[in-house]
Amino acid sequence: METIGIFFGGKSPEHDISIITGQLIISGLKGMGFTVVAVYLDKENRWHLGDQYSSMQFFRGNQASSKKTGDYAIDLAESSGKIVFRKNGWGNKKINIDLAFPAFHGRYGEDGTMQGLFEMFGIPYVGCDVTSSALTMDKVFTKELYRDLGLPTSKFLSINKKDWQNQQKNLKEKIASQLRGPLFVKPARLGSSIGIAKISNPQELEQAIEVALHYDDKVIIEESVENVMDITCAVLGNDDLTSSLLQESNFKEKFFSYEDKYLNDGGAQLGKSENNMIIPAGLDAPTTQKIQEMAKTVFKAFGCSGLARVDFLYNKKTKDIFVNEVNTLPGTLYHHLWKKSGIELPNLLQRLLDLARERHHYRQKFISTFESSVLKQADWSNKLGPKGA
Repeated sequence: METIGIFFGGKSPEHDISIITGQLIISGLKGMGFTVVAVYLDKENRWHLGDQYSSMQFFRGNQASSKKTGDYAIDLAESSGKIVFRKNGWGNKKINIDLAFPAFHGRYGEDGTMQGLFEMFGIPYVGCDVTSSALTMDKVFTKELYRDLGLPTSKFLSINKKDWQNQQKNLKEKIASQLRGPLFVKPARLGSSIGIAKISNPQELEQAIEVALHYDDKVIIEESVENVMDITCAVLGNDDLTSSLLQESNFKEKFFSYEDKYLNDGGAQLGKSENNMIIPAGLDAPTTQKIQEMAKTVFKAFGCSGLARVDFLYNKKTKDIFVNEVNTLPGTLYHHLWKKSGIELPNLLQRLLDLARERHHYRQKFISTFESSVLKQADWSNKLGPKGA
């Protein structure tokens, strides 16, 4: 019987959100009768497998943080067409994973790194591939591609840590001359609104950049869209795409903060806060359809597969639409939005598994090796010099 590994946690500021998503998937798949293994990476990226990691109660205590070593290690010799975990210490216990369901958020998981591991071992996995995961993780690359595609997005600049340290005065002048406030300052490769600040005067700029640089060595500075309606559209599929209803997200702070997303009133992105979500969004039919089609365009342009969430900013006064961010592993799969769109969690999970197998089967058709005679003809013996040289 196929064993599905749910991979979550990891060395990321979004570690705790990943645990919540992982637990949702584990519970859902177990309820559907699948054989499931919880694969938890702690904050030092050590591997832990076992039934205890399938319980939210375990993570509410201090048990997870008290572990000093990993429970398992990957057996590189046996991991081909599957991932084989072998228990550390005495004994020979091993666990085989036939299909991977990643539930990471942020670095070391949502950014293509873990997807690369799955590719190397040749197993099917849920969600976007290495390239699309890496591109969409970087807000600067994302907006540059929007610009090349002619998709509307807010005006922006990016800076890196080294340039900020050496050319701070020049960069402040460049930002002041090219961007009009209010401005958003964000780490380029982080989600969940961590490290983000909205600033309304130049005096706040330096501190906002310094905070963002604590989380990443690249920062994006964007013009704020005012009179804003924050809109989300989820997309499901590989080639034949389905878009969700639109969600309008309300927020109490200057922007959709970490607290609004996960804490206030139960958490909007956890699907628990009816006060912070309007589904469907209060937009007319033509605007709704336009945003849904734009979401599909973005999904295809980045080569996404399985599932992604595309965020939009809508100026209620000017009626302008701006494409914002792409999330290839949206928190809790945005199952609350899919439910409102007519797809219950079990159907969503089954569809994601089917899409993973479909893509894996399709890629197996391509030739990955090439036979040549180049090594037989290569002779470097007379070019290497004396032995030991």
